[in-house]
Parts: sequence; structure tokens; C-alpha cells
Amino acid sequence: MSLVEFDLRGLAPGQAPERAAVSGAGDAGALLVRGPVPALSAVLAALHRAGRTAEVPVSWEPADDPSSRGLARDLGIGTGSERELSLVRDDHGGVLLQHGRYESAERGRLPLAARLGVQAHHDDVRVADGTVARIDVRPDWRAVDTIRVVVSTQLMRPPRRSTGRALQLASDPAQATRDGVVFPRPVTRWTWYADDRVRWRLRP
Repeated sequence: MSLVEFDLRGLAPGQAPERAAVSGAGDAGALLVRGPVPALSAVLAALHRAGRTAEVPVSWEPADDPSSRGLARDLGIGTGSERELSLVRDDHGGVLLQHGRYESAERGRLPLAARLGVQAHHDDVRVADGTVARIDVRPDWRAVDTIRVVVSTQLMRPPRRSTGRALQLASDPAQATRDGVVFPRPVTRWTWYADDRVRWRLRP
């Protein structure tokens, strides 16, 4: 099996590639992804569906946007040797590489103005039980199998911060966003977790 390249630099902001566009990832011997963060997320999700994340090294040529530059810096693109990394997943089939957000499906005019009733557990700790403005999730690439969670309760109040492996959410109808791409329908349950059974291979 040979190198398979995905040139996804034409994706618009907030857009993920169609599943069919990355279906060939599972048959590759190695992968090269060109494009923004959602392009790399989609390819890794396809690779996971094929059960080959541990076998296929992935190289990434990031797009020139702030999110891509930030993730490239966090992953050390262009430096070091091939390495195995944690895979942060959700229970709706997605992969999270940089930033997830969970907030009310009813959007207000002002940031943090909309309220969401939610109960959230980060591992064994209850980090939310009531109304919040939003919950942000980021993989911690300096650690193993770790996500960082920030619960913003309301304007002018300091957020609650936690670290752990898994975040479970049950809520009023909510909008979930993964790496800038909005999930296509409101949800009332969601889980993000660093899957300690799975690794993916980054070839920087």
C-alpha cells in the first residue's frame, strides 16, 4: 500500500469534507493531508473507522489560518520524529484535535448571553449542574489521554477549569462544535473522551 494524499485546502471556514471524500484513508500505507484542521480531523476519523490508526502514519500540511497554525505549533509539525499521539473522540463518530464547544442551540445576540441547562461530569467530578453559557474542550497535547475543560457560567464570572480523560454531558438542546464545524443537529447528550485504547501516528 502506498502514500495517499488528500488535498483539502479548498474547504471553507467551518466546513468539513464529505465522508466519501476521505474514504480512501483506510486503504493507505501512509497519508498526507493538506488543508485546515477539519480536514485532518475527518481523515483521522476515517482512519479510525477502518481500524488502522495504529498502522498508518499521517503527515499534515496545515492551511494558513489561525486554527491550523495553532494546532501545527501544538503538534510540533516540522519538528522531531514520528510519534504516537492520543486520539480524542466523541460518541457521534468524530475526532477532536483542537477545540470543541458545547452551548445553547438558541443563539443570543451577545457572546455568553444564551443559557444552557446542563449536567456535566469530567471523569468522576461534576463540573456543571445547572445553567451555563458554554463549555469548551481542548485536547492537551503536552499530556497523555487528557482533555482540558472550561465551563463558563456567565459574563464577568471566572470560568471553572478541569483536566481529565472524559467529559459526559446531558443538557437542554445544545449545539456541539468540533474544530470549528457545527454538528448538523441539536443534541441533548454528548461525550468527548481521550480514547486510551487508540493511538494515531503523526509523521511531522
